[in-house]
Amino acid sequence: MPKFFVRWVVSSAAIAIVAWLLPGIRAGTGTTGAITVVVAAAVLGLLNTFVKPLLKVLSCPLILLTLGLFLFIINAALLMATAAVSRAFGYPLEVDGWGSALLGSILISIVTWMLSLFVPDGDDKE
Repeated sequence: MPKFFVRWVVSSAAIAIVAWLLPGIRAGTGTTGAITVVVAAAVLGLLNTFVKPLLKVLSCPLILLTLGLFLFIINAALLMATAAVSRAFGYPLEVDGWGSALLGSILISIVTWMLSLFVPDGDDKE
């Protein structure tokens, strides 16, 4: 399986788990909820690939001044942007505010890391 597909599935699962755990983030239920999670994972992946590096460069002084803690704010902003973009596609990922976005982005990172420990990504050469 291609590496990006595995990461997409892991990210989708992480968003679904966090939406289930955290009351401030909702992805819907049933088939619509599953599609919402997949769309949100794709949008978040694209934003992390193309927008996050730009934000990191532009906010480098703040990142250094806060000893890296400003990266949490960038991640929360990208989660809020993901909710807005997925809403524009008709699959609303609902994030209640900055507090939910901050906690949600931290939890998504942790859950993604934990799930990636159990899923091979194709880098292992035998």
